[in-house]
Amino acid sequence: MSEDLKPEWSDPNEPDKFSKLIKRGQELEGQPVTIEKNTVFQKRKSMEPTIEELVHGVLTGNRGQLARAITLVESNAEQHFHKAQELLQKLLAHSGKAIRIGITGVPGAGKSTFIEAFGTYLCDLGLRVAVLAIDPSSSLSGGSILGDKTRMEQLSRNPRAFIRPSPTAGKLGGVHRKTRESMLICEAAGFDVILIETVGVGQSEVIIRDMVDFFMLLVLTGAGDELQGMKKGIMELADTVLVHKADGANKEKAEQTRKEYSRILHFLQPATKGWASKAYTCSSLTGEGIKEVWDVIKDFELKGKSSGVFAERRKGQQRDWIYSLITDQLHYSFFHHPEVKLKLPQLENEVMAGEKTAATAVDILFHTFLSGKK
Repeated sequence: MSEDLKPEWSDPNEPDKFSKLIKRGQELEGQPVTIEKNTVFQKRKSMEPTIEELVHGVLTGNRGQLARAITLVESNAEQHFHKAQELLQKLLAHSGKAIRIGITGVPGAGKSTFIEAFGTYLCDLGLRVAVLAIDPSSSLSGGSILGDKTRMEQLSRNPRAFIRPSPTAGKLGGVHRKTRESMLICEAAGFDVILIETVGVGQSEVIIRDMVDFFMLLVLTGAGDELQGMKKGIMELADTVLVHKADGANKEKAEQTRKEYSRILHFLQPATKGWASKAYTCSSLTGEGIKEVWDVIKDFELKGKSSGVFAERRKGQQRDWIYSLITDQLHYSFFHHPEVKLKLPQLENEVMAGEKTAATAVDILFHTFLSGKK
């Protein structure tokens, strides 16, 4: 081996002040000694799975292919749209068998903690649970922390569970615009229960009602100020209200809060026809009340299916989905129209300068958009 040398610029009179050595390289047999000029190094592209591979992977429970399928439908890239729709069409016949549960609540109510305890309980019963956890996106950078897996450490390690955090991408109520498609893929993968956790931001959470069978509202103890701040709209959409963290010294307060909510729910119109919404207490710390929550949901499913309300709601949700996608497509087409993109900045400045009214600017933009479509 060649002798190691110090750099040529080191002081030979003071060798102790420079401890590093230069190790001479070794030429390996068959390895080119030089690299041609202007050589461009490119990162090897990973092979994207085909539609057939994704379908087979999802239907056989391959978690890697399941994650890739969800990533595909969440993509905003134009080249992925048609591929995602083809995938969903092939999986559609295998979906629809799971119970879909939406979970929302006031900030600090412990939604992720409850989902971990509830999901673990369901897994212990032999059920497969998929959690679609919606994380808020920054209005400035558009980024998300996506930290739900760290908050559900025990459940994320359970082989019968699958947790998928998704950014809100600015969508109303914190529900990502592709959550519906992700839900269908998880159902096709054989999951029995789909839990959708949303950002607790108040009345805008009503959007979740349009994609789930059972809607659950988590609240904290202390009925006074909290009830005054609670929006009536979201209370009317809840199939049940859970007073969470009902343990220790808080247990008595939780029972009092439950009674307060039960009285309020009694005077509100039921969220589901033929179902009386009630309030319950539970604790993710002790596990008390978790079994009762599942019993309530199973009772809801049984009564809903026997009365036909369950199937009727799902048909209505499919209809609403069409209109939601129409709105999304119109929004995308409008703001990606080349002439609109060209005129919009100028009209913005004119409106801000007081030279044009906002309605006039909008009228000009729509005239430009519609004339370009003829």
